[in-house]
Amino acid sequence: QVQLVESGGGLVRAGDSLRLSCAHSGGRFTDYAHAWFRQAPGKEREAVATINWSGDNPKYEDSVKGRFTISRDNSKSALYLDMNSLKPEDTAVYYCAAYYGSAYHVSMRSEHFEFWGQGTQVTVSS
Repeated sequence: QVQLVESGGGLVRAGDSLRLSCAHSGGRFTDYAHAWFRQAPGKEREAVATINWSGDNPKYEDSVKGRFTISRDNSKSALYLDMNSLKPEDTAVYYCAAYYGSAYHVSMRSEHFEFWGQGTQVTVSS
């Protein structure tokens, strides 16, 4: 059974940077596509960024393009999200997610993801 554990959230000011990490255990890391989702209070969960097993096709939600970078270290079974130029509207609980698959393109639909972490809170003050 795959387990995902996020870390790195916190309270920062607008313009600051933050790195989220996700530790993947159970199953072979490279058998899975991964993503970061977020959910703000009163809003639906949305995909922030996705990445395929080899890391060569990252995709981003429009509002984070140029500010966020998703990456993975297959030797460490770890997923990362580097967030720069943070804005108050980035405030949300951020979730690491995975599904079994090695296709080049990764879905950005939450219903396709089988495994989820418990989430980590990111709060950006103005």
